Amino acid sequence: MKYSRNIILSIVCASYFLSCRTLKMPEYKYCDNLNIEKLGFKKSSLSVDLHYFNPNNLSVILDKTELDIYINDNLLGHSSQKFQLLLGNKSGFTIPLKFELEMKNILKNSVATLINKEVSIKIKGKIRIGKGNFFTNFPVEYTSKQSFDLL
Repeated sequence: MKYSRNIILSIVCASYFLSCRTLKMPEYKYCDNLNIEKLGFKKSSLSVDLHYFNPNNLSVILDKTELDIYINDNLLGHSSQKFQLLLGNKSGFTIPLKFELEMKNILKNSVATLINKEVSIKIKGKIRIGKGNFFTNFPVEYTSKQSFDLL
């Protein structure tokens, strides 16, 4: 009886904690350090740093990312990473991502790049952040135009 009372009290306390402090989605700022890590005939890998700001009044932990990268709305690659990155309250942070790229998709997009000199880059997926044992998935969708000057 005492054990079940403790469980119920824990659930009530956790519900109160979560209702009072709903987590806000980190705010996207910019990306940089776009590098080709490995170049291969079938697969390659790409790294990029995404910069965000944590608007929450408490520090949270970035647990996991599941993201896809698109060029001109064609899937280029996927990133699935586990982290234990502490995000300080009301501060900026960087997510270092690595994407596995399918080279056949790059070749498909290279013709469009040569013709247009500008491509649309989209990163879409979700990140998982939280504190203690309470984590929430947040959607991520970033789109930008990137110019290429080959000459």
